[in-house]
This record gives sequence, structure tokens and C-alpha cells, in this order.
Amino acid sequence: MEYRQLGALPISLTRVGYGTARIRDPLRVPDYNSALEAAWGSDIRYFDTAPGYGVGLSERCVGDFLRRKDRQSYVLSTKIGKILKPVQGCPPDVMPFEISYDYSYDGVMRSFEFSLARLGLSSIDLLLADDIEVSTLGIAEYRRHLPRFLEGGIRALEELKANGNITGFGIGVNDVGVCLDIMHRVKLDCVMLSGKYTLIDRTAGTRLLDICERTSTPLIIGGIFNGGTLLEQNLPDHEQDPIAPYAKLAQGIAQEEKISLESAALQFPLQNASVVSAILGTTSSERLRRIVASMNDPIPDHAWSRFNSVALN
Repeated sequence: MEYRQLGALPISLTRVGYGTARIRDPLRVPDYNSALEAAWGSDIRYFDTAPGYGVGLSERCVGDFLRRKDRQSYVLSTKIGKILKPVQGCPPDVMPFEISYDYSYDGVMRSFEFSLARLGLSSIDLLLADDIEVSTLGIAEYRRHLPRFLEGGIRALEELKANGNITGFGIGVNDVGVCLDIMHRVKLDCVMLSGKYTLIDRTAGTRLLDICERTSTPLIIGGIFNGGTLLEQNLPDHEQDPIAPYAKLAQGIAQEEKISLESAALQFPLQNASVVSAILGTTSSERLRRIVASMNDPIPDHAWSRFNSVALN
């Protein structure tokens, strides 16, 4: 597996990472462990988690898995911004926590300490501000939280980095607007963007790609299959998805060109020089191995041109 250096930081990521947003159900922990083993067996050495994934379950599973590995052999990122508070009366198959949002100095420090405890690890490589965006918070809460993050949260992240507690920091979001809002004010070590720079969704646009290139800010791309839309055909629950028509066009191109749509979706973001790693999130061990095995499949230039012509811009 190829490694790519993460900007100016002294760490490199495998060009394919494994994201654990789908680790949510405590009853499926054996399945999740199998997926983590499949990722490791496929030479993936970059793992991403967050407190909000399964309200703590993802960090616990990832920590239990990685604790058995040489700490120098992988890179781990988790998130700040969501504090887990215990609640009473939850059923046994649900983690007994609720999420509150806090991007302040104290919130970042608390989140970092809590994540270390859930992971059962002594260090975290990358801390990313999670979902600090209008689509998650709403416009009023976004306007309240963003100044707190810029004034206090960033200061906490800079202190953690300066003290050697983390190697770098950035944001992990689904929205291009907040990337621009923050990057015009703060120098980030990296940006994780989900679902907005994919084979069929190019709404990251030239503005974000240009500022990443100009500021030498590396990108980590998640959501490369747009919530599974690029993996399945004509599912009823995708009919209302605004991206579904673009996915169907891309599926048709892949069939006509006799190429793997999954491989094209994985390879697309990695063609951009600013993109260091693309994240897989499937919990299917078989699918994960298949996709990784196909990542070097040849795709002709004219096929890329056809995909470009049907993508959402």
C-alpha cells in the first residue's frame, strides 16, 4: 500500500484509510472486529474514528483493536466537538450516552482526555473538529459555536500539538462552506471532507481545491461512495436522494466501459495532488478486500472524461 505524507506533518497516511462511522451497534462488535482485521490485512494503516460514531462504541472497538498493534505502525485520528454525557434508561443494546456540542477550549481538552480513555491508548495522531457546520448544528448554533472554536478550540489544539500530545489538527466535515470559513482565518494541518469530492459529486469545487493547493493543506476524502449510492442500483430508499440520478449515469458508464464502479470511485479523489488518503467505511470484510484489491485497476482516460461530464458540480 502506498503512503503519502500528510502535508508538513512528520506522518504519512496509507492512500486508503478505514473510517469507522458505521460502528454503531454493540451487538455487531464481532462483525466490526472482522472488518478492522480485513482493513489491516489489506495493508491499511490509517484509521479514523470519533466520539459520535456509535456514541463511544467506535472509539472503544478501534482502541481495543489497535492496542494489540505496534503504536508506530499506524496513524489514528479522532474528533472533538461532541461530548458524551451519561443518560439513564437506555436499552442494553444502546450505548448509554447523549451528545452535546462543545468546540471551546475546555471542550476540546475534555474531549481529548475522554477519547484517550475510551480508546485505551496513550496517544492520538490527529484531532479533527467534527461536524462544525450548518447542516449539523443549524444556522443559529453554527454562529454560536464557530467563534468559540476559532477563539478557544483552535488555541487548545495548538497547545496539544505544541506539547506533543497530538501531531496535527484539522476539521472533519461534510460541508464546503465551513472549510472556507475556517481556512480563511486559521492554518489547518489537514481537512477531512466527506461526500463532496467524489466520482459523482464535485461540489467541493475549485474554491476549496484552490485554497488547499495555495496553502499546502492536504485533504482526506470520506464518503467516496456517497452513502452507498455508488455501490447499489435502484434501491427504493435512494430514489429521493438528489445524487441518485448522477449515480445511475455513472453506473451506466461503468457498465458500458466494463470497469469497476467501486474502483473508479476509490481512484477518483486520489488523482488530485492535494488528496492524501481516501476513506473506506464498509463493515463488510468481503467488500472491503474487494475494493482495496481493485484500486489499481486500469481506467481509460476517456472513461474519466465521461464521468466528469455527468458529475454534480
